[in-house]
Amino acid sequence: MINSGQVPGHLIASARTGFLRASKDIAPLWQRVAMQIDITGATDDLVDLGAPPMPKNSKNGAAVQGMSERLLRVTPVDWDITIGISDNAIKDDRTGALESKARMARENFDKHVNQLVFSAINGGETIGAYGACYDDKPLFSASHADKNAKYQTAQSNTGTSALSAATFKSVYASASLYVDDQGEQTGYTPDLLIVSPALFYDASQITANNQMYGTTNRDLNPYSGRVDMISVPWIDSTSWFVVDTKESVKPLLVVMREAPYLQSAWFDPQQADGGMHYFKFFARYNVQYGDWRLITQGNT
Repeated sequence: MINSGQVPGHLIASARTGFLRASKDIAPLWQRVAMQIDITGATDDLVDLGAPPMPKNSKNGAAVQGMSERLLRVTPVDWDITIGISDNAIKDDRTGALESKARMARENFDKHVNQLVFSAINGGETIGAYGACYDDKPLFSASHADKNAKYQTAQSNTGTSALSAATFKSVYASASLYVDDQGEQTGYTPDLLIVSPALFYDASQITANNQMYGTTNRDLNPYSGRVDMISVPWIDSTSWFVVDTKESVKPLLVVMREAPYLQSAWFDPQQADGGMHYFKFFARYNVQYGDWRLITQGNT
């Protein structure tokens, strides 16, 4: 960390304490739907060999089976939060405000990643700020196809149906039937429903009510206890998505070059109120798309 030499050590310690303590207090929502990939350069190429082949009868000799290579180039972005506290405030023994600001700064980095991840989901119909999937298609597409895949028909993970018990049932079923590049069933089953606050009530009925929502025959609701629900403000009011969060891979990637940290501290004596002590928190990360089979769009 760069220190101008004019910032008292106890203030830097206070900023670091608040920053690190906050990092233990928050369990970011994005971790349900995105996996963190740590990289070491300005850009990095992520390479994956796709799904492994299934066993074949070798009675007449071994059959060599191929695997399809996937390539995704990822690039982090610079982000920072700079906070300041006046020298007079410090002398008046109000340095508790600095730790509070530092805690808020750390929380806002987590909130920012949440915003990026769910904004990327919301914008997944087009190739925009968050790029494309490894198959050069948007996250949500009716024409997903792996290069050199053994399946012949393109797969779709996009829909345009308003959320209801009936449409959820349909999308849940289709999201459980994707095949990998070997043409084999993935076995993915959604366990999370993502909605906007406008759909919170309806989504709660579908995921938490023991009886089927919107019917009069009081059928058992098979999704209660099997599917969680989260409501986030970064998606459109009519949008909803189902996700399988149980796999080691995720539908989105948080590409981390440098995790948030206190990068520098300096003092500007020319500012009012006795001068200002500044603290800059810095990070390098970005959000990009992972495996599209793990997330299905119910409606835009």
